[in-house]
Amino acid sequence: DAYLIEPDRVADSRGTFYETIRYSALGEITGYELVVRQVDYSVSGRNTVRGIHGTALPPGQAKLVTCVRGVALDIAVDMRVGSPTFGKYAVTRQDAEAGTAVYLPDGIGHAFQALTDDTCMSYLCSQEYVPGTMIDVDAFDPELALPWELSGPVIRSDKDVAAPTLAEAADAGLLPGYEECIASYGESCGRHGRVTGASAGR
Repeated sequence: DAYLIEPDRVADSRGTFYETIRYSALGEITGYELVVRQVDYSVSGRNTVRGIHGTALPPGQAKLVTCVRGVALDIAVDMRVGSPTFGKYAVTRQDAEAGTAVYLPDGIGHAFQALTDDTCMSYLCSQEYVPGTMIDVDAFDPELALPWELSGPVIRSDKDVAAPTLAEAADAGLLPGYEECIASYGESCGRHGRVTGASAGR
């Protein structure tokens, strides 16, 4: 229920132009109308790993994440207890030149590794941040075995280092349920696909 967005890039003598998202097309495919209520940016040095992060329901917080400078290895993890793909992950290589983005609904955790210095990630968020509602899971959980591409010592926050494994978070009742997440973003949530410029009407 996460989506990869690959824009059609239009080039001319000035450079390039592309459409990251179109509200109506994204809503039609995902079944969720993304109303942006908060915009965040993170800037990270090479070998920084952020995540795995999610948000409790309520309030939830769907995200559209794009690398706007540098290169990042972006990973989405299904943290919805009872989901048929619980604990599975999808990897997207994002860079500012390609304009690739990922759409992450409630219950899908997000993590990334900066592959270059000064990597900047943009987050369009459906809800404002509410203190105390963030879900943290260890990005180096051995059972998940996420395929990080470290070229040196990893840089992480103390909070991320102290995060529980996915199983520990589930046992502690910290993770949202699959049906709860489905209800939060509509009946069309079960459809999977890839959003391209063509399907967005370009």
